[in-house]
Amino acid sequence: MKKLVFASVLFMSVFFAQAQVSINVNIGTPPNWGPQGYDDSRYYYLPDIDVYYDVNQSAFIYDNGGKWMREKRLPSRYRNYDLYSSYKVVLTDYRGDSPYYYHTKHRAEYPKGYHGKPQKNRGEKPKGNNGNHYGNDKGNKGKNKGNNNSKKQSDKNHDHGNGKHH
Repeated sequence: MKKLVFASVLFMSVFFAQAQVSINVNIGTPPNWGPQGYDDSRYYYLPDIDVYYDVNQSAFIYDNGGKWMREKRLPSRYRNYDLYSSYKVVLTDYRGDSPYYYHTKHRAEYPKGYHGKPQKNRGEKPKGNNGNHYGNDKGNKGKNKGNNNSKKQSDKNHDHGNGKHH
């Protein structure tokens, strides 16, 4: 009888230990301004402003005088930058925590003004929002009003490219 109880306790402890190990990690949700078809990608590079976006942390990564910063909002110098109309390079082959490790390569390969294959945003640009500052606009409707001095698109559905990083 003792062996049966011991075997049951052993089985249950192994079962529960296995259950704890197999818990799913919830990663960040791509922003509505992000390109469709890349829900598993962690980083975007925005060549027009030389900034990265980390989907998992919903944070922008930018060089601030030689120091790489992670912020939930774009720096104030980009307050009029429209994330919905901008081109996003999807970095599909980098899995680390520091995409800027390859910054020199990214700047050379994707200079300001770079456009690749057409891409569509995951969601619609919110009305009354110029599409800037917020990495993931869910729950931020109406908080980001102001003038949009960035380039306007003549066609609402005009898309840029899907730049896969090689």
